[in-house]
Amino acid sequence: MAASTVLAKAVGAEKDLKFHMPGYGGLRSSGMITLAGSVRAMPASSSSSSSAGIVRAVATPDTAVIKRSKVELYKEQSNFLRFPLNEELQNEAAGINEVATQLIKFHGSYQQTNRDERGAKSYQFMLRTKNPCGKVPNKLYLVMDDLADEFGIGTLRLTTRQTFQLHGVLKKNLKTVMSTIIKNMGSTLGACGDLNRNVLAPAAPYTNKEYAFAQETAENIASLLTPQSGAYYDIWVDGEKVMSAEPPEVAAARNDNSHGTNFPESPEPIYGTQFLPRKFKIAVTVPTDNSVDILTNDIGVVVISDSDGEHQGFNIYVGGGMGRTHRVETTFPRLGEPLGYVPKEDILYAVKAIVVTQRENGRRDDRKYSRMKYLISQWGIEKFRCVVEKYYGKKFEPFRELPDWEFRSYLGWHEQGDGALFCGLHVDSGRIGGKMKKTLREVIEKYNLNVRITPNQNLILCDIRRTWRRPITTVLAQAGLLQPKYVDPLNITAMACPALPLCPLAITEAERGIPDILKRVRAVFDKVGLRYNESVVIRITGCPNGCARPYMAELGFVGDGPNSYQLFLEQIWLGGTPNQTSLAKCFMNKVKIQDLEKVLEPLFYNWRRKRIRGEPFGQFTTRVGFDKLQEMVDKWDGVIKSPTKHNLKIFADRQTYEAMEELAQIQSKSAHQLAMEVIRNYVASQQNGKEE
Repeated sequence: MAASTVLAKAVGAEKDLKFHMPGYGGLRSSGMITLAGSVRAMPASSSSSSSAGIVRAVATPDTAVIKRSKVELYKEQSNFLRFPLNEELQNEAAGINEVATQLIKFHGSYQQTNRDERGAKSYQFMLRTKNPCGKVPNKLYLVMDDLADEFGIGTLRLTTRQTFQLHGVLKKNLKTVMSTIIKNMGSTLGACGDLNRNVLAPAAPYTNKEYAFAQETAENIASLLTPQSGAYYDIWVDGEKVMSAEPPEVAAARNDNSHGTNFPESPEPIYGTQFLPRKFKIAVTVPTDNSVDILTNDIGVVVISDSDGEHQGFNIYVGGGMGRTHRVETTFPRLGEPLGYVPKEDILYAVKAIVVTQRENGRRDDRKYSRMKYLISQWGIEKFRCVVEKYYGKKFEPFRELPDWEFRSYLGWHEQGDGALFCGLHVDSGRIGGKMKKTLREVIEKYNLNVRITPNQNLILCDIRRTWRRPITTVLAQAGLLQPKYVDPLNITAMACPALPLCPLAITEAERGIPDILKRVRAVFDKVGLRYNESVVIRITGCPNGCARPYMAELGFVGDGPNSYQLFLEQIWLGGTPNQTSLAKCFMNKVKIQDLEKVLEPLFYNWRRKRIRGEPFGQFTTRVGFDKLQEMVDKWDGVIKSPTKHNLKIFADRQTYEAMEELAQIQSKSAHQLAMEVIRNYVASQQNGKEE
């Protein structure tokens, strides 16, 4: 089907910019608006004779000639996300219908069932908060902690996009939970659905100008792209607007329609009735700091400063995204690529122009291809830049040179820069529960601490006085929240999505499976002679959507279907880098989870023996190539074992050794490995509290 006349207007007579988008023609230009009841959008000052070179915003595609997914119809007919969600929430049923299930995502919730349970479906809801930069005020953290116990499953989940997830909320309690969050400095609006999601930024609460500016920019972008119709407040707090004032420059950028970006008469000036074709993700950071996986976002924004540290503008990447579909080769993960540079005063206008380009031209017929990465892959970056510039009203300046990226976890104790300290805590798979949850509550409440959630599913305690360091360290260690040097290096960078039993998209385990996989990887490390302080970035997802960003991992596991009861098949992806700048590739398909060692032993053994000095595992796999790696796996005969010797420094007698050996076999470890683990944990519990 021929492309939309929207694009044709955008590029004028440049023949090289004409294109064909199979199966979809984009949104219509303003000159073709004929549908009754559609929201019209064009600059108030424009006329048909003067607008030939301007791309016009339109809210509704031409349904006479363009096929649309059913979700597009749900959005259009919803009265800006109200109908039939409001009606469904008020009936006595335990769940909501299909249309409402799609609409409630925009409000920050997914309807789920517990897939471990058999028989009739037991509906429940997952709520996701929206916390730009991962910022969580003290008051909100304590409220979320209470809500998890009273209305959830007793745990809080930290996500890879710096938000909370609260699982297990019943429909009858949704309004109570939502309104409580809203009235306590929180929000769930836009945490899910076809619009801009939570905006990432480095979670470290540094007070220096560069980090503060990055976080301020992230918050302004989040505000710019927040839905404006008021439906969220109508449904959850009976129309009461519980909102903080936004900076005037945000309102100015949102209301500006000098380049045909807006729907002037619409309650949603940027989104219109259709919102975006799919989810949209943005991150902001400073040079070198890749704690946010900058290249995996639809838009990546990087602060550029001069030699005196004064902010000058921003580099912008576009087109990143993780999701794909198994065995559909036309779907793929993709890294963002440079779009250009803009002065600091233009960043909101540039971001808006990019969003509008995706809104007008992203595919709405097949949701597999609706992310902006597919639009850019189809057009190429030059064509994409040309269209964005029509909405931006300026040319992008050349992309500024950047230093190499580094992954930063911000775990442990650090100076904030204002005399106070912050403490980064590793939380396995972001799941806060049990004694850890109780202890965190006590510390955060007692010391009145604000917190930050990191993009690696960890937690940062902020604004800590120096005199509080020792007592806080001691009580945290007693709850298993150890200083990073006492945490297995494999765990430090590992991530997993929740997957089973609650995620409806999960094919295999992820969060519940990663503890065992990390132990097995550590056992392989020990077996092939890798040192304890060596590590690889491991990420696991239960489906190909990639919420834990496995396609950036040095070793990624992607769920690929159940084999038999609790024996799952995985895809193994190799080739990411520790600084998250390279895309992994699929090395093997349908690997049985019980056979992982047959693959990992030869790979890690050869990495240890054949790597270049200092070469990370991911770079090694890329250099060697998959053909040779496959040959290593196929010809693997196992590590030559040396005769077993009792380590008398650890085992004083054979009886103790044999007892430890028996316990170790249950956990797929050696007696020495288990003994060292016990000793490390004991030393950690004793020494954590002694550190200043």
